[in-house]
Amino acid sequence: MTFESPRARKVFLAALCVVLAIGAFLRIPSPVFSGPKAPLQALEALHPAANFDQIGFDEGLYRNYVNMVISGGLTSYPDVVDRYIEVQKTLKGSILPPLRFLFIFSAYLWHQIFGTEALSALHAVASFFSILTLLLSTVFAWRLKGPACALGVAALMSFAPTQIHMSQHALVDGFFTFWALFCLWTLWENLRAPRHGPFLAAYTIGLCLMVLTKENAFFVFVALMAIIALNRWLQFGVVTRELLLCSIAGPLLGFVVLVFLAGGLETLRTSYELSVGKNYQLAYAIMTGDGPWHRYLVDLLLVSPVILLLAIGAAFRLDRSQKPELFLFSFIAASYLVMCNIKYGMNLRYANMWDMPLRVLAYGQIVALCAALPRFRTLILCGALSVVCAVELRQYHILFVDFPLYELVTEGLLRALHILKSAPAP
Repeated sequence: MTFESPRARKVFLAALCVVLAIGAFLRIPSPVFSGPKAPLQALEALHPAANFDQIGFDEGLYRNYVNMVISGGLTSYPDVVDRYIEVQKTLKGSILPPLRFLFIFSAYLWHQIFGTEALSALHAVASFFSILTLLLSTVFAWRLKGPACALGVAALMSFAPTQIHMSQHALVDGFFTFWALFCLWTLWENLRAPRHGPFLAAYTIGLCLMVLTKENAFFVFVALMAIIALNRWLQFGVVTRELLLCSIAGPLLGFVVLVFLAGGLETLRTSYELSVGKNYQLAYAIMTGDGPWHRYLVDLLLVSPVILLLAIGAAFRLDRSQKPELFLFSFIAASYLVMCNIKYGMNLRYANMWDMPLRVLAYGQIVALCAALPRFRTLILCGALSVVCAVELRQYHILFVDFPLYELVTEGLLRALHILKSAPAP
């Protein structure tokens, strides 16, 4: 699909702006629409407010960490880590560590700039970065396959249920998705434009900030290194010495910063050792965080069935000429291989970073299916995308509006979809 005429370009830009505006609207936190002084109260009826309006356990911990930084300043961060170690040693199970620094620091900055309390700042950061992820996905898709793909992926990402869900809660996973996707995009750009200084710098900084965000950076790093290794056969671009050095320097810089924030290497090691080790004793993780290798496929099928089926269809028709699709598929496959083998560590929240790659594959499959009807191809393509977006939004309503789903675990998904039901009272 091309947009050569001025009229076609205007229509395209208008459609893109509308799609992005809708996506941003859906990602605004629900509290913005409620209350007598809410700035957007008039739009409350249109916003699909999440039914779960309590403070989740992890959200409460993030709020405590932000409050500790607000009261003690950034120089007190080693004390925050020491306090975590003291508390964690007394617990049977694991709680999240304060070493997810960038999310906590971003909420602290939001508080400093806008004066909002800690939890509201965390909500605002999660929402803001979910919108940034939508914009980044659009740019990334444009760079991969052109403006038509950018519009299609923007539409599919705008209505992605788990993307909207992450924007409504003070959780790190949507925030982490932005940095994971940023690193994936800058790797693509560096492969396509070797020794390009700004892209090399952006890639290095992205890797550093991803390490400062969450320990799941390990999964992304493994996937990125797998892509670089596969480049020898799949020829995504050119792997240079500078790119390899940046791939090491970025994570190493993030690790060094974490050491300083923790107050020393031994403190950092103890924090992660306690967090990971006691996770194997956490009752909730044992109950919900395990399963077979295809656990993520099951959960994705429950949340976004049409997208997953289309993406699988696209995967079966991949060939060596489809460099963008192979690039994204390699990222999903490599990270999936690691993530599905983490004992008591599986949760669909961690798969949030696959949403954009899956939707690029799904868009490609829709285009391939519409190619069989060349006469009305554009009209049919727009109609098919609209239907898929409607199904996605309906899935969000079922899971998070009609049912108060919070954690993205299989049992909750099954109950929200009424596949698993409680026994009737005698």
